[in-house]
Amino acid sequence: MASVSDIRRTFLEYFRKNGHEIVDSSPLVPRNDPTLMFTNAGMVQFKNVFTGLEKRPYSRATTSQKCVRAGGKHNDLENVGYTARHHTFFEMLGNFSFGDYFKERAIELAWNLITKEFGLSPEKLLVTVYSEDEDAAGYWRKITGFPDSKIIRIPTSDNFWAMGDTGPCGPCSEIFYDHGEGIPGGPPGSPDADGDRFIEIWNLVFMQFEQQTKELRVPLPKPSIDTGMGLERIAAVLQGKHNNYDIDLFRALIEAVAHETGVDPDGSQGASHKVIADHLRATSFLIADGVLPSNEGRGYVLRRIMRRAMRHAHILGATEPMVYKLVPTLVHEMGDAYPELGRAQPLITETLKLEETRFKKTLGTGLKLLEDETKGLSAGGTLRGDVAFKLYDTYGFPLDLTQDVLRARNITVDTQGFETAMGEQRAKARAAWAGSGETADQAIWFDVRQKVGATEFLGYETERAEGKVTAIVVEGKEVAALKAGQTGWLMVNQTPFYAESGGQLGDTGRFVAAGGEAEIADVHKMVGDLHAHHATVARGEIKVGDEVVMTVDAIRRAQLRAHHSATHLLHEALRRHLGTHVTQKGSLVAPDRLRFDISHTKAISLEELRHIEDEVNERIRLNSPIDTRLMTPEEAIAAGAMALFGEKYGDEVRVLSMGGANGEKYSIELCGGTHAQRTGDIGLFRIVGEGAVSAGVRRIEALAGAAAEEYVRHQIELLNQAAATLKVRPEDLPSRLQALVEGQRKIERDLAEARKALALAGGTGGGAAAADEIRQVGKVKMIGRVLNGVPGKDLKGMADEFKKKLGSGVVALIGVDEGKASAVVGVTDDLSKTVSAVELVKAGVAALGGKGGGGRPDMAQGGGPDAAKAGDALKAIEAALEGAP
Repeated sequence: MASVSDIRRTFLEYFRKNGHEIVDSSPLVPRNDPTLMFTNAGMVQFKNVFTGLEKRPYSRATTSQKCVRAGGKHNDLENVGYTARHHTFFEMLGNFSFGDYFKERAIELAWNLITKEFGLSPEKLLVTVYSEDEDAAGYWRKITGFPDSKIIRIPTSDNFWAMGDTGPCGPCSEIFYDHGEGIPGGPPGSPDADGDRFIEIWNLVFMQFEQQTKELRVPLPKPSIDTGMGLERIAAVLQGKHNNYDIDLFRALIEAVAHETGVDPDGSQGASHKVIADHLRATSFLIADGVLPSNEGRGYVLRRIMRRAMRHAHILGATEPMVYKLVPTLVHEMGDAYPELGRAQPLITETLKLEETRFKKTLGTGLKLLEDETKGLSAGGTLRGDVAFKLYDTYGFPLDLTQDVLRARNITVDTQGFETAMGEQRAKARAAWAGSGETADQAIWFDVRQKVGATEFLGYETERAEGKVTAIVVEGKEVAALKAGQTGWLMVNQTPFYAESGGQLGDTGRFVAAGGEAEIADVHKMVGDLHAHHATVARGEIKVGDEVVMTVDAIRRAQLRAHHSATHLLHEALRRHLGTHVTQKGSLVAPDRLRFDISHTKAISLEELRHIEDEVNERIRLNSPIDTRLMTPEEAIAAGAMALFGEKYGDEVRVLSMGGANGEKYSIELCGGTHAQRTGDIGLFRIVGEGAVSAGVRRIEALAGAAAEEYVRHQIELLNQAAATLKVRPEDLPSRLQALVEGQRKIERDLAEARKALALAGGTGGGAAAADEIRQVGKVKMIGRVLNGVPGKDLKGMADEFKKKLGSGVVALIGVDEGKASAVVGVTDDLSKTVSAVELVKAGVAALGGKGGGGRPDMAQGGGPDAAKAGDALKAIEAALEGAP
């Protein structure tokens, strides 16, 4: 019996041998289609190829595409577990031709695969074609020899495919397998077509038209092929099973459920085993592709799937978290085909366990409330909407989970009442927010958030995606469009742009719509997770409802990631070298630098900084993976993660681990920013500054990656320039500079001595140091001088010499040098108790336009900017001396 893995491999290899490129599955979160919640078909990743917007290096492709149908227009969630073929997650095998072969070759390839490679009997097969597609009908007759009775013409849209209201479209042809007369149901197109006897196994879409308007459909210049075959369906056929859940892959998962619960998978509770097996696949692949449980958007669909599985685990008697224990079985079954499962296994396990643990706390209480509220209801009854809302709001029961619980009792839920209760709660939240002191300008963001919902952030996984513009705000008001030259805030349903948060600056980049393009200069979070993109339209206009291609400046993002990851390594290195008292007090993560403020009471020495820098670079060179996990704040802190004091954390946090090797724990922090994938991606790290911010807070400034390389390059250039100027080799520069400095100091000492001697001899513009220079001010002798060209640092020595000459008295010297004036007042020891040099110098400093002045009673100094008032300063000192007691 061929296994699921064998069938997948056979399909892909068959088309590879027939000239097709095997293309990896695209992620479940579509980057190029904002209208889709999840990738739900193989052609999604090729949409822009079919429309001509994108060129690939091949014209034929084949894939095994991961798909999810839960939430949005395509939602199979409520049927999963109760039918033979509904799944939330499935694989779609497909082959594609982009203007290469068309109908005849597509039919021939399909027929040869299913009859020769897969070995299906033509007797068990029949096909449908669009009623007007004579070409397809003719090719089927020619290739298969089928009579007209086995080529069924369908006139409805079931056999005419369209990408949307406009765009590529065309007829399709479906291949059906007949399970035999023992199964109820009739052939396609018959009144009993919904039965299970005839099962569609492959759909061949012939894209040959473009729908330009509702009325106008024109031929495509290069018709194309898009086919889709459900892997689970064809596996059931090839393994002789009528139910998809009986194929080998599902049986392995179902038996793992039975092993954990001890409940017979083929008994009365078989549906619960199927639900858990199916939902495990959807949950694991969504998490591996970057979706995490939340209360909105894709994250909420994931949470609904997870909690539905957990409720069925509860039915099977699980009293502790159990679903997460099934992940190894899934990785064993599907990890070879999808390596991302293995890479993400720790994150999948942690996320499932966390969600199970949290939901277990409310599941039992919620089920009891539901039981109490439905005691009086019989089959066909309806549960009140406000009760369903209470289950949702208080106990975390998604509406469809409540409906699933009541399904067996044939009780429905008043969904209108549920929506009414939801609306009332939103109105209360709006009123409470409006009364919280927020301004009218800020109120617009609450209204926008209520109307368009949260923005889904895709930036952990990609730097390019497509989104739909949901709102535009200009100067505090919503507008319908933003025209060329105008600046405003753009909101989209999903974005790869990171919004400024946690010290990391927001991304920049570009939005491109069909009618215009805009430059994005910044991104902010306005209310909750509403991302507002600060945009200036460069061409045309951007309108609400436009689909836009959003591209982040990848070079700038890489620099931000490097600096952010470097900040984490720096934090840990600081704690290891300075002590565990070191905590983060603030940070800036920019593309060209980082700034990190820490609690530390003294300056960090150059030697300490060198050791810290060396350790960070050592951790970078390990090139170890940077690991992301989802935990509760309590679990994260218990695991050693650092949390910021005063920060508010939700029920779930992202935990970043990096820098360790061989299982060692190094940096573990709670963080929602964007980071490098491996520490080696950071590149070089260089500390460029350290200083005080406030009492007990030090600031480190550093560079990483390209910025650090540029800094080092510039430093080397400066070194070489200095060496060239002094005509020495760079390595001889320190000794040469030391010699120059020592020579300069000797010259300055000699010059100071010469000035002193000149001043004492009566030079430097001050007249002779003779007896007639000594003035009597009251009972005190005073020498006062203005010394031109003498810097302030030389004045105190001169004042001491003059004091010796006086024996008893006051010396006042005003030095004028390079446009500034300095004042020194000296008082001999016998007078210093009654005459204060400090008070005298303050009078002189004030005359110079300065403030203050200080020192000791026998020697004080100060200065001011007004050198022209040097003479006035002497007079002011003399006047102050006259007034002294």
